[in-house]
Amino acid sequence: MSLMGTKKFIILMGVSAILFLVIETSMLPYKNKSAPLFPQDGRSSRGKITFNTEASWGHSKTRSNFFHSSRNSSLSAGMVKNSKSSNSEQNVEYASKATAKVRVLKTDLASVTNYGPTLVYENRSPHDGSSSKKSIKKDIVERERSPMLLKGRETAPDISLARKKATNTMSKHDNPAKLQGVLGTLNTLPNHPVRRKMRCNMPPKTVMPYIEMNRLLRRRQASYPSAKPRWYSMRDQELLSAKLQILNAPSKINDRDLYGPLFRNVSMFKRSYELMERMLKVYVYKEGENPIFHLPILKGIYASEGWFMKLMEGNRNFVVKNPRKAHLFYMPFSTRMLEHALYVPHSHNRTNLAQYLKDYSVMITAKYPFWNRTRGSDHFFVACHDWAPYETRHHMERCIKSLCNADVTAGFKIGKDVSLPETYVRSAGNPQRDIGGKPHSEREILAFFAGNMHGYLRPVLLSHWENKDPDMKILGPMPHGVESKMSYINYMKSSKYCICAKGFEVNSPRVVEAIFYECVPVIISDNFVPPFFEVLNWEAFSVIVPEKDIPLLKDILLSIPHEKYVEMQLRVKKVRQHFVWHSKPVKYDLFHMTLHSIWYNRVFMMKS
Repeated sequence: MSLMGTKKFIILMGVSAILFLVIETSMLPYKNKSAPLFPQDGRSSRGKITFNTEASWGHSKTRSNFFHSSRNSSLSAGMVKNSKSSNSEQNVEYASKATAKVRVLKTDLASVTNYGPTLVYENRSPHDGSSSKKSIKKDIVERERSPMLLKGRETAPDISLARKKATNTMSKHDNPAKLQGVLGTLNTLPNHPVRRKMRCNMPPKTVMPYIEMNRLLRRRQASYPSAKPRWYSMRDQELLSAKLQILNAPSKINDRDLYGPLFRNVSMFKRSYELMERMLKVYVYKEGENPIFHLPILKGIYASEGWFMKLMEGNRNFVVKNPRKAHLFYMPFSTRMLEHALYVPHSHNRTNLAQYLKDYSVMITAKYPFWNRTRGSDHFFVACHDWAPYETRHHMERCIKSLCNADVTAGFKIGKDVSLPETYVRSAGNPQRDIGGKPHSEREILAFFAGNMHGYLRPVLLSHWENKDPDMKILGPMPHGVESKMSYINYMKSSKYCICAKGFEVNSPRVVEAIFYECVPVIISDNFVPPFFEVLNWEAFSVIVPEKDIPLLKDILLSIPHEKYVEMQLRVKKVRQHFVWHSKPVKYDLFHMTLHSIWYNRVFMMKS
């Protein structure tokens, strides 16, 4: 080729390249792709995404790095830091598309040892190669503010825009009076998004009466509709043997620590408890890191999940190191810390919390064969946060859920799931502080309630009974401070009946507080399954009032004969031992009762 021909060829190639770049940057469908490569202000685009296929879970006995890796996989969509360039929103969009492709690659996890490719960020904290807690929270905030997440939210039409269009049309229309009427109608509409009323602020659409709950429990204990395991093990035979022994328990028992009238069948409970102590073995998963896993919170209204986690992980009688010897598998996460670590305040979006737990369940499914054997029906968790039913639905639906929010209309399954007592622990060092109360002869107040106006029910209670009757001490929120707390406790210790009205959800710590202070609990919460429902006879030591009967509350309480009230208050004292936490667990205490109900339900789910 001659020198002149070579020059023409080079010029032609240069012109072609320039034309290609002009087309790339000018055509709208492709302009976004060029933007990250060519920043408009000369600065590099931040938050570049790369693929990491080296994150293996392995089979080490130490805790894996799930806390960081799972966050990367579940929160990667929209977690790229905003670039200072004008194309930051497009970067977030591509991160979302890339994540969707990654999730497709992670579908066949059983055939690989690595947890699939995950998205990682080059601007991570350098000390350990993982995002710091602050940066993760910032990333979550950016994700929640992403325009992509606004598509599914219910909002009203833009009323201001409608007013403007109507005004511009009036001068051209033949009938301005009619349009003036339309404009007046638009002026009465709110000029802000209309939020759908939250479920917790509305009465339930359906109500399951307490008597129907009893019938359902009997049916499911006779034959629970559970799927058979994919393959049988020796543990299944042991559980079937235990079930037969419980059903044929001797009618007479000799145990001074058990009070028969408190139980549905004290003989079956006694036999089941003995078999649990002798047979039950639990494997505690080591995967997951602080603060969501293995970090028990021992104070506050969500303390039940923390106390169980602490006592279960430190137990030597039930916990085994070899998972093949286990009858049950415990997933030690805290729903309280899940909310604390991942939830963006006021966002009303809990999708990332549910996705985090879903990623965890997928991980243990890929790493271990035990979940697949029973589809998770021999796995359990203990959760006291109100959001736990939402965060664990679908991907943990077959697990045994021990929940404070035991609502039959929110997925709680009688005969499988366990209602966990919500205990308000004020002192982690002394969870039994202030327990006790006055004898029945010194209790002058007929009924007592005080609390915040959470939910739809408590305002109804106060509208009927606040300052309406001297025998009914029904109050709203009490002032903050130690003196106010002691006044609240003294009211409970001086009342015959303590009203346990639901708040945002069906559960309330007042049920256990009433038992602590020897006050007969009056439960006003439709669809609430009381704690340890499968073994305790709540009608023996409490009063269950339908929400619709709040106007008749005093008449209902006065209709209870004095002799029966005295008997119920004695039973409240007797049942208290089953609702107390101890630093070192004792027989029949709250730790053992929770574990027993999980064991008991698992046994009766077995099919021969």
